[in-house]
Amino acid sequence: MFPIRDHNPSGRIPFVTFALIALNVVVFLVYFPGGSERWLMGFYYSWGIIPAEMWSLHRPEMWVTHMFIHAGWMHLAGNMLFLWIFGDNLESEMGHIGFLLFYLAVGAAAAIGQALPDPGSTVPMVGASGAIAGVMGGYLLLFPKARVDVIVIIVIFFRIFTLPAWIVLGIWFAIQLFSGFAVPGDGVAYMAHAGGFVAGIVLTAPVWLRLGGRDYWSRTEGHPPHPDAQYRISQSNVPRVGR
Repeated sequence: MFPIRDHNPSGRIPFVTFALIALNVVVFLVYFPGGSERWLMGFYYSWGIIPAEMWSLHRPEMWVTHMFIHAGWMHLAGNMLFLWIFGDNLESEMGHIGFLLFYLAVGAAAAIGQALPDPGSTVPMVGASGAIAGVMGGYLLLFPKARVDVIVIIVIFFRIFTLPAWIVLGIWFAIQLFSGFAVPGDGVAYMAHAGGFVAGIVLTAPVWLRLGGRDYWSRTEGHPPHPDAQYRISQSNVPRVGR
């Protein structure tokens, strides 16, 4: 089960979200295609964030560069899809500069979350997923009842369901926590996801309070303050797939 879109277009053009997606794609296309496995590992060690070295002063750039490096096509595509879905509404409420600073801050917090269980690790962490997890946490706080379409795939059967954001993101966060403790060595930075998500909620709290806190939820009914999008292909128009 994974989200494919929400029903809430942004109230303004999300320049920063577009720029982040473009930058991630351009950086990936510069280094990944044609690179040997050995060269790529060296690249990840040079530009990814390494828990054992993250507090050293001789490589401060790793706090930012690791957010724009991905380990494969699906890694990049999945992260950019999530940023596309959840980034625009948050940018609309925070403003362009505020959202950019927020994105970088939650990305750094996610790296700390990954390093805390094993601060001596020399395995590089790469990817935008920690920062995007922070975007998802902020989205959950501001728009808990936003409508999100998710596609559920079971072998050859698929179905699109529309669920409130608090269910979609709550399930996602629970999976990250469970996987972080159950399968900690499978190569996925689950604790970075969890840490970024919590940091996103915490750093969005001042925006939520400025907007009115619970009064903001009452005014918007937990949705972004814009009319819902009307999609030509909706849930009822997606046919069931037979055997």
